[in-house]
Amino acid sequence: MPERHAWIDASAGVAGDMLLGALTDAGADLDFAQRCIDAVLPDSVRLRSERVTRAGIAAIKVHVDVLVEDPPHRTWRTIAQLLADADLPEDVRQNATAVFAKLAEAEAKVHGTTPEEIHFHEVGALDSIADVVGVCAGLHDLAISSLTASRVAVGSGTVKAAHGRIPVPVPAVTRLASGWELVAGGEGELTTPTGMALVVTLCRECTDLPALRMDSVGLGAGSKDFHGRANVTRILVGERTSPSRQDRGDSAVLIEANVDDLDPRLWPGALADLMAAGASDAWLVPITMKKGRPAHTLTVLSHPSAADRLRELIFTRTTTIGVRQTDYRKFALPRAWVTIKITGGEIMIKLAHRNGLIEQATPEFDHITKIATATGTPAQIVLSEAIAAAWTAGLRPGEPVPENAHSTSSNPTEQEHLS
Repeated sequence: MPERHAWIDASAGVAGDMLLGALTDAGADLDFAQRCIDAVLPDSVRLRSERVTRAGIAAIKVHVDVLVEDPPHRTWRTIAQLLADADLPEDVRQNATAVFAKLAEAEAKVHGTTPEEIHFHEVGALDSIADVVGVCAGLHDLAISSLTASRVAVGSGTVKAAHGRIPVPVPAVTRLASGWELVAGGEGELTTPTGMALVVTLCRECTDLPALRMDSVGLGAGSKDFHGRANVTRILVGERTSPSRQDRGDSAVLIEANVDDLDPRLWPGALADLMAAGASDAWLVPITMKKGRPAHTLTVLSHPSAADRLRELIFTRTTTIGVRQTDYRKFALPRAWVTIKITGGEIMIKLAHRNGLIEQATPEFDHITKIATATGTPAQIVLSEAIAAAWTAGLRPGEPVPENAHSTSSNPTEQEHLS
């Protein structure tokens, strides 16, 4: 059966009520969440949803109305017992218990006590218990079997807490976030301890959006509407699909030979012939063979379809009498080319990119040497000018791949030809 997966986009922050709103917007039954909460906290809170906009984007805001006056602070031991005694689906109980256990551990480290004795204060209030149980109920109702999440925006500045002003991210969030990718993302508290605990406890990993056949999307709103930034948590729900070629890699072979009796003047031509015959790469490594003989290891990387002719070429262009071959997986970033103008001519800039953003931007060196020869300018000067021009044109790591970029295949069987 296909895996029903959900990906949490916490790039604008995450809180328990925001995640509950996102699940509700994605199709989860809020009445079912209410029944689960009532099983833990009878006649204590009431959920209600409201359609709102945040920076012009429609989202669901879930309100948790407290129905009792002066609710008590509870220890983790008390909350664990409430969850154990409640009539809940087993996965809802287990997930909610795990989330509060993670919260208790983090709060205990912050306050210098044990998880069993920690008084939760803000995170142990009725609305937070409702958020945790409600989110776990929403995941059950949508039959989500696995979760991943993006990096989390935590905010910046300070926030008022029970004992005074504390820095953002608040101490409990920093304890919970160990091993997770964080960004500031804006001013104020964008992620609460409850939201962080839900993410790190229930999600398999911090990752970009995986390969997913979309079913529904939900947006859960925070309380504030910030100018210029949508205060929402998104959740994308669907079936996991086969990973892309970039994720699973390309088939590749590595062909090697140790050679100790070839005239070294012949190696440049041999390497050029191998590249022309379809090798993805070919290189030499100096070695010392038996009896102290200086030699080279020739290594050729190629797609399996080119292996036969490359082996034949190694036998005809070198003096080896045997080769060894190993199967590999090759993982290559997609590539694209952009032409820029500098003094003396045009240069092609090779872009390696991922998720629409540039990872590397490198001038084509053959063009560097061609312009250097034609103009009489030292190659290092031409290279420096090309790098500066690329940077000025926005061809630098972290920037989007420009629309005029000419994409090339990352398949090892295809050679990159420059026009």
